[in-house]
Amino acid sequence: MEKETIHTIVQGVSVLSMGGGLFYAAVQFRGWRAAQQVANVTKLIELQLQLRKMMVDDPKLAPISISISADFTDEETRGYFYNLMQLSLFEMAWYSHGQGQLAPDYFKSWEENMAHVMKRPAFRTMWTDDQLKIIHPEFHSYVDTLFKRWDAER
Repeated sequence: MEKETIHTIVQGVSVLSMGGGLFYAAVQFRGWRAAQQVANVTKLIELQLQLRKMMVDDPKLAPISISISADFTDEETRGYFYNLMQLSLFEMAWYSHGQGQLAPDYFKSWEENMAHVMKRPAFRTMWTDDQLKIIHPEFHSYVDTLFKRWDAER
């Protein structure tokens, strides 16, 4: 082989390996970014859960933080925030699944569990009250779709 041909082949291999390395780095960065987004959303929801847990532990705090009905008993207030906490956990699972961070079969088990939770009258009461739900708009639509689907199955 000529020197030029060998030199061209070596340069081609070098360029391809550099391109492959850049592609691999981009794929890794994309995965890291998705994981970081899930971690950020999860942390925000965890902070919401801590505030909501305070209302479950001490229902007298609820009127201070929101305009919840003064007619709510302590048990109704606890139930309201307990259901809101379950919704928050489901949102974390939904978001993680959407970002490819939660296996489809595991997410399906969350959906099946929520089918039972969403049938509770207290959950429906919480769901129809929009003042406390700081949730992703797509998640809101998704849950509405689940309600419609499960209501149709009855």
